[in-house]
Amino acid sequence: MKEIILITGCSSGIGLELAKEFNVREKQVIATARNSQIIEHLKKDGIDIFDLDITKSESITKCVDYIMNKYSKIDILINNAGYGLFGPVIELSIEDIKKQFETNVIGHIELIQKVAPIMIRNNSGKIVNIGSVSGILSTPFAGAYCASKSAIHSFSDSLRMELKPFGVEVLTIQPGAIKSNFGDRGSKDIEKYSRETSIYNKYYSGIQNRVNSSQDTPTPAEEFAQLAADYILSQNPTPVKRIGNLSWKLPAIKALLSDTIIDAMLIKKFLS
Repeated sequence: MKEIILITGCSSGIGLELAKEFNVREKQVIATARNSQIIEHLKKDGIDIFDLDITKSESITKCVDYIMNKYSKIDILINNAGYGLFGPVIELSIEDIKKQFETNVIGHIELIQKVAPIMIRNNSGKIVNIGSVSGILSTPFAGAYCASKSAIHSFSDSLRMELKPFGVEVLTIQPGAIKSNFGDRGSKDIEKYSRETSIYNKYYSGIQNRVNSSQDTPTPAEEFAQLAADYILSQNPTPVKRIGNLSWKLPAIKALLSDTIIDAMLIKKFLS
């Protein structure tokens, strides 16, 4: 029987290309999105689709139950769903910050809690969490997003050790700059910081710069998906894999330079 792979956040970008790539490799993919009609076209290639909002417990339960009733197992879970919340920390609404963590962190953990027992019963499986180099090197105007990715990295590290005795691998992929529509939502949400009501209105161009920075010289999402699939399907993969432009440069900056120097560099880039 084919390996069963559940992927979240497949409406575009990384998730969509991962679904296509694993399908080409003859895996049975269940691609999910909050509105699966967006990915209806994937069905013609044999990819299964399902509505999944990882911020809603009932949606998670329905999705996992659907897969188990139809396929009886889940071999690989790829937690990719998420978005970026941008803006100065002191002007972000608490509701928006909560939503950022519910989508980028808590939803993933709840899905893992549903899927891990299935894998444990089979004494095999892989849980892949898509983090970000933004979770290693924090920048101005992306505090909530950077913190959410840092949290996913930490959860992954703990899960990796906790699930190892049960035959379940936990892998973390930390993408760099990957071609996507990642900045589209952020560009709309930050317009309020251009108004006089924001004390950061004179830095609005810097906020725009941060929103779009990952799309300056990005790695194509198709290339990312190929490299990620190679890594996920390999024997004895390393616990953490960095893929894409800047995926090594930014962590190296964090490791090699002092916080004072990094602060100065980022202030010059985004607040001057």
